Amino acid sequence: MIIETSPRDRIVRATAALLAEGGREAVSTRAVGRAAGVQAPTIYRQFGDMRGLLDAAASYGFAAYLHDQAAGDLVGDPVDDLRRGWDLHVGFGVANPALHALVYGDPRPGETPTAARVAADILRQLVQRVAEAGRLRTGVDEATEMLHATGCGVALTLIRTPPQQRDPALSTRTREAMLAALVTDSAAARATSRADRPVRHAVALRAALDTLSTDLSAAERALLAEWLDRLARTAH
Repeated sequence: MIIETSPRDRIVRATAALLAEGGREAVSTRAVGRAAGVQAPTIYRQFGDMRGLLDAAASYGFAAYLHDQAAGDLVGDPVDDLRRGWDLHVGFGVANPALHALVYGDPRPGETPTAARVAADILRQLVQRVAEAGRLRTGVDEATEMLHATGCGVALTLIRTPPQQRDPALSTRTREAMLAALVTDSAAARATSRADRPVRHAVALRAALDTLSTDLSAAERALLAEWLDRLARTAH
């Protein structure tokens, strides 16, 4: 059975394939049009400009990678799921350097590519689960930013290093160093577990606050959220 695809889908897939095969330099209006079987006006009508097209292609490539690597819903240990999320992010970058460069290699103030927002949202959900389990030692937003920044840095470092010179353990060592600082599972974290237990409870309650059914007014809920955020910051 032949499945018809829309011009937009064909354009996005053609662009992603060109990026994977030849990098950013391989993508031009003419090359995309030829590969997708469309004319240049169709490309501009669908995406506005080349940056819009590249953003869509990067998002498509990232989503396809996640789909291929996913093993179902998150039902395991939340910290292990967070480890797997880190590995997916770094693995995507190393396997797709051209797409990763589009998402993270050309930052512009006030602009975040769609794929980067999706990646950050996925990471935040993973961190949220750790917090809800009472195992996060700082606030969800702060932990998410730290992990995202560090994971991006590791991926870029590996991409820039010739394959034969890459340290295969760099990603794992960096990941575990970050987890030692942020969660309670490492030996270093267990040594201070009793002292920071109140902070972890505050972080867990803050993570679950929006889902709780209480008689608190909006103002009371906001005040409680502020108090819990301030308690979380005492971890530093």
